[in-house]
Amino acid sequence: MKKGLLLVISGPSGAGKGTICKSLLEQNSNINLSVSATTREPRPGEVEGVNYYFLEKEKFKSMIVEGEFLEHAEVYGNYYGTPKAKVMEKLNSGEDVLLEIDIQGALKVKEIYPNGVFIFILPPSMEELKSRLEGRGTETKEAMLRRMESAYHEIEYVFKYDYAVLNDKVDLAVKTIESIIEAEKARVHRQENILEEF
Repeated sequence: MKKGLLLVISGPSGAGKGTICKSLLEQNSNINLSVSATTREPRPGEVEGVNYYFLEKEKFKSMIVEGEFLEHAEVYGNYYGTPKAKVMEKLNSGEDVLLEIDIQGALKVKEIYPNGVFIFILPPSMEELKSRLEGRGTETKEAMLRRMESAYHEIEYVFKYDYAVLNDKVDLAVKTIESIIEAEKARVHRQENILEEF
């Protein structure tokens, strides 16, 4: 049986990766979104195993020690991570898995699973990125400056990815990613039994 593809999508805040991933998942029922684990408390309406796997800190720490995460990070006192077993189970059964994670997390995944497909989402321009962030209306001026500085820094990581997809129009970006998936599945090294029928 052919292994599924591990799709890793990241990019700077405001590039629109969340919107692209949502649309990609809606249009492709064969792609599974990887569910992260966290030690933070569930928010109202969040469902165990759907939004996150909610774990006690001690359990999370022991999973780190046992090497049970593809990647993990501590953010504002809470831990977040991608459970390896769940992802590998789906990939080994031929299902594609989508990880929408930050750049540092993506690079950690690449070390452990270099056979993944790493896609970087770029905004059409830095001006557009700034207006998208302003459009959210959730940032102070200082926070906006920090986000823009961070975006300039993050974009330099694009060369560590396999593909760069410009998010000018969401539907076009999704089509480009679907084409990447199709091409990746046709790569010879993914066709284990390519000569069996000849």
